[in-house]
Amino acid sequence: MPEPTNRLKGVLCMVGAGLCWSTGGILIRSVTLTDAWEIVFWRAVFLTAFIGLFLTVRYRRRFIMQVTAVGLPGVVAGALLASTSFLFIASVMRTTVANALVLMSTTPFMTALLARLFLGEQVPWRTALAMTAGLAGIALMFADALGSGALIGNLLACGVPVVFAANVILLRHKGATADMMPTVLLTGLIALIVALPFGWPFTASSHDVSVLAVMGVCQLGFGFLFFMSAIPHLSAAEIGLLSLLETIFGPVWVWLGTGERPSDIALVGGGIVVTSLLVNEIAAMQGVRAAASAFGQRRRLPAAGSQSG
Repeated sequence: MPEPTNRLKGVLCMVGAGLCWSTGGILIRSVTLTDAWEIVFWRAVFLTAFIGLFLTVRYRRRFIMQVTAVGLPGVVAGALLASTSFLFIASVMRTTVANALVLMSTTPFMTALLARLFLGEQVPWRTALAMTAGLAGIALMFADALGSGALIGNLLACGVPVVFAANVILLRHKGATADMMPTVLLTGLIALIVALPFGWPFTASSHDVSVLAVMGVCQLGFGFLFFMSAIPHLSAAEIGLLSLLETIFGPVWVWLGTGERPSDIALVGGGIVVTSLLVNEIAAMQGVRAAASAFGQRRRLPAAGSQSG
């Protein structure tokens, strides 16, 4: 069981990741490009440059060694993360952002299911209840939007939870034996290599490139760094649950950026999700503290007995 301070670090990092990822919808709506492959390419270029600089500063002469140390699992994880990027962009260009987000919100269920099957991780009752409440709240938020989405866009959005959950399981499995942060660099490299031939010739304006630079560095770069930092400290189910913050804050940025106010029903649904997250984390922290206290008492008991003897 992670120490309370490490668990708090994991929660804060996943909150940061969710906030970063949640800007994707409003940023995509800010570009004039209609070619998803070119969007993927430019985001990947700036993601790769940012993460390459980060890893160079962090590892210095050990840069190449650290990248190669992730091995085949790291390459697979990078490919999975790259796939989520394309699936998300392709989905929001073929359906509404609300449709994409509500379908992607099944991530906690998919993550918890795969973690139970492949890692043997139990899902605490509090987390199961929180996931159920969270999904109910999100369904309430976007109840009116589901009927207007295109079939292909919806299907692409459904692929995101599957790929994301598979990536979490792989990183949870390998994270204990290797630093998987360089996986993010591989994500960018794989995405730009794959997108290059499909996105050529490029037609992005300087405005589009500047927006995609923000996406590559802030939305993806910092988002993935927070995500990787959170993985060692949280269960797969909790990572999936906290990823719902992307779904909650996505409409908020649209509201702030364009003045499009969510409906009262959407605000109620968002409140349900945020409340479920807070209750789950408060209950988890109390459980960690109780376990630590009980462990401390057990350690003191033999010493007390030896003195009385």
